[in-house]
Amino acid sequence: MSVTITRLFDGWHDAELAVRDLAAAGVDRDEFSVTSRDPDRTDQHAAEGRDADEHGIDEDGDVSRGATAGAAIGGIGGLLAGLGLMAIPGLGPVVAAGWLAAAATGAGLGAAGGAAAGGIVGALKAAGHSDDEVHVYSEGLRRGGTLVSVKAGEARAAEVRGILERNHGVDAETRGADYRERGWSGYEADSPAYDRIEVETERDINRSSGII
Repeated sequence: MSVTITRLFDGWHDAELAVRDLAAAGVDRDEFSVTSRDPDRTDQHAAEGRDADEHGIDEDGDVSRGATAGAAIGGIGGLLAGLGLMAIPGLGPVVAAGWLAAAATGAGLGAAGGAAAGGIVGALKAAGHSDDEVHVYSEGLRRGGTLVSVKAGEARAAEVRGILERNHGVDAETRGADYRERGWSGYEADSPAYDRIEVETERDINRSSGII
């Protein structure tokens, strides 16, 4: 029986290191997924012109029919280089690869498929996360974070958790408690995503609290 393990990363670099360590440990590339609203990453992909023709965002910023989650991935270098810019309902443009992003966008079903599935909320729920975990991880993306999600057999679950956490991946319980201390009551899909300045402020808060 497999379980889904997700951790939230404030910095792209830490998420990248975690993915490399997963690959080095022998985790199959089809079993992990990366979804990021890191402004440096989304801006870079947009500047490089990776738009609807390649990665499934039409001129209105919506997911177009046939959008995929990062295309064919050949090893960890290929995974990171092949990340695609796409739109997830409720979050807007993200840089992503793997099964979670595919579920969130309804890849192969067009924009309606992703919306019907509930975007990132629906994808996380379908992966087996609790309602609280879904809210925290969705909020983390809204605030400019990066999710690394792994499908792991029970025998390897502890190893996968260790890899993610030693690279500064934060679990939903820890980050949720921090959000609630600051007055947060739950993820709202219609709340605007953080801009670059807000993302940097959020990271500074997390660094000062030691939760990063």
